[in-house]
Amino acid sequence: MTHLISRRAGALSGTVTVPGDKSISHRSVIFGSIAKGVSEISGILEGEDVLATIGAFKALGVEILGPDQGVIRIQGVGKMGLQRSADALYLGNSGTSMRLLSGLLSGQVFDSVLTGDESLSRRPMKRVIDPLVEMGAHIESLNGCAPLQISGQRQLTGINYRLPVASAQVKSALLLAGLFADGTTRVEEPVLTRDHTERMLSAFSNTGFRKTNPCEVQGSMSLTGQHFNVPSDISSAAFFLVAASLSPGSDLVLQNVGINPTRSAVLKILKMMGADIALTAHRESALEPVCDIRVRYAPLRGIEVPGELVANAIDEFPILAVAAAAARGQTRIRGAAELRVKESDRIAAMVNGLKTLGIEAVEFPDGMDIQGGVFNQGVVESHGDHRIAMAFAVAGSVSENLVTILNSDNVATSFPGFARLAESIGMQVTEGVGDYVSA
Repeated sequence: MTHLISRRAGALSGTVTVPGDKSISHRSVIFGSIAKGVSEISGILEGEDVLATIGAFKALGVEILGPDQGVIRIQGVGKMGLQRSADALYLGNSGTSMRLLSGLLSGQVFDSVLTGDESLSRRPMKRVIDPLVEMGAHIESLNGCAPLQISGQRQLTGINYRLPVASAQVKSALLLAGLFADGTTRVEEPVLTRDHTERMLSAFSNTGFRKTNPCEVQGSMSLTGQHFNVPSDISSAAFFLVAASLSPGSDLVLQNVGINPTRSAVLKILKMMGADIALTAHRESALEPVCDIRVRYAPLRGIEVPGELVANAIDEFPILAVAAAAARGQTRIRGAAELRVKESDRIAAMVNGLKTLGIEAVEFPDGMDIQGGVFNQGVVESHGDHRIAMAFAVAGSVSENLVTILNSDNVATSFPGFARLAESIGMQVTEGVGDYVSA
């Protein structure tokens, strides 16, 4: 069992590169595997979630070399070249892997079983199962949760589907299933969510990307292997953006960060709070916009987060809650009920952790109110959630005394080497192993 210990830091500085984008890394493995020909992907995230996706496709008969220093080489087998796995596909803690693979495997000619760890087995899968069944898939679950037993040899039919709740994972699962369905599959979103699947589909099918709602895919589409670099994950960069914003004298540059417009709401929210953030060196990689981000210390103020920004900053709310707790005044977050069904109940986890550290916070069904204050010393529980753990590590860097974060093993799912990189810019974050014993 790993716990993190975070102490008050001084000014943060340097030029660093955070790990590759988790969402794009997952999708590059998936599309590279079902494309014809070789794909070589650099900058891939070597976190546990992405390694679970790589392991699944190896089990499905795809030759994948690496990752080796962030590079993988995939010998694509084409859309119908996957083979039945001899064993259940174990996906660890990765909800992205399970939801996207459920769509892809619904259109295969063989049966599959998807399993995960205890946390993943509690996460709801019914919202992806139901529309897949509407397309003709046959999926058995345990009360809407994993393990998922997917029957092959089912002819899927394209559907028009309106998502009742905005979800990039559900949308992506349906688009992947649509690649194996008769006709056209259209997915309409109530709010535009991250569009990495659509961009990557355009890259692998050599068609121009055009954002539409509804988005659609043709079952007749063919895919060809690609070579590209995965940009750094803006969700991982967000921890350092907030840490530098809160630490007086800080001046930090984060290189090669993906700023997909369906992912960059965190930048808009932080700027609304008064953050000093500048974007430079704009470029593109695999149809994804990329830039370098410079962040300098600036006093933050509480805001009411606009509802239209919530869906596209959903993964960043743990660290935004820390920013709010150190800001002047109150921050109000609503419309974020999705946080309840992440790796943990992130609303409850953040509110309880903030209270432990002396911050006034109130929990609501779909959000929280946070009154800015001063972090005190304390021991908080991350509930095995990587983003909760890293968020409270940032809180510790501006606290009156040390903050200890329990059950932090899963930081490696999205940010391997987090503590080491944090220390390189001036944070004081160390890892402890074994049962935590208070002083």
